[in-house]
Amino acid sequence: MTLQTISQNKCFGGKQGVYSHESAETGCTMRFGVFLPPAAEQGPVPVLFWLSGLTCTEDNFIVKAGAQRIAAELGIAIVAPDTSPRGLNYPGDADSYDFGVGAGFYVDATQAPWSTGYRMYSYITKELFKLVTSSFSVEAERAGIFGHSMGGHGALVMGLRNPDQFKTVSAFSPIVSPTRCPWGEKALAGYLGDSRDAWADYDASLLVRKHGWSGPALLVDQGVSDQFLETQLKPELFVAACAEAKAPLNLRMQPGYDHSYFFISSFIEDHLRHHAAHL
Repeated sequence: MTLQTISQNKCFGGKQGVYSHESAETGCTMRFGVFLPPAAEQGPVPVLFWLSGLTCTEDNFIVKAGAQRIAAELGIAIVAPDTSPRGLNYPGDADSYDFGVGAGFYVDATQAPWSTGYRMYSYITKELFKLVTSSFSVEAERAGIFGHSMGGHGALVMGLRNPDQFKTVSAFSPIVSPTRCPWGEKALAGYLGDSRDAWADYDASLLVRKHGWSGPALLVDQGVSDQFLETQLKPELFVAACAEAKAPLNLRMQPGYDHSYFFISSFIEDHLRHHAAHL
């Protein structure tokens, strides 16, 4: 698998790179960012996978989150993939912001035509994970995952389904139950069909009830002034599910904060220190 370097910039003594490769899972060229801290020059370091939200590319987190300074201090690498395949040109794939391009929802689609390329779950957990851990100075055995909104949903789902792969999990403003909100219902129906049984594999609130979570506490930050709080995010559903499953959850409702990267950048240090403490 050939890795192409798009850009590399020195950053807080480390290196922020953007790379591309031809993906077997998505059938197109995929881009992703990797921040390597200075410690990676001495040997493999822990690695975090960041999953972004609707409309984002690999660039949003790299430029807006302000994560590199703390990641450099802690000696932890951060991988930031794109949110969907691009350039497949399926009919209607760019008609709306919440389905298709920029909105892969981190599922493996089963419905035509999406099933041939919209395989973001397997792309992240298998293909990209293997590519990153074999190409960069990072330790596969010390990996965590986190994300925002749609990406928070993806991080929770991937972490809960793969606890041996991702030792730590956190999220900002996650869609905790896509089977019970408009964004999720639209995406899951389009990618997976009408059977809600199939949707359950991608609903964190249902998954934690089924599988539990025995790792470090799931850290979730949610802005109280988030415009999507009541209609799309519904953190109370995840609170109830974690309580039922006796899964450790640290949900922090942050007064005055909204859904933006201003919110993420305000608390990204807490999340990085949370992951580093357990990796």
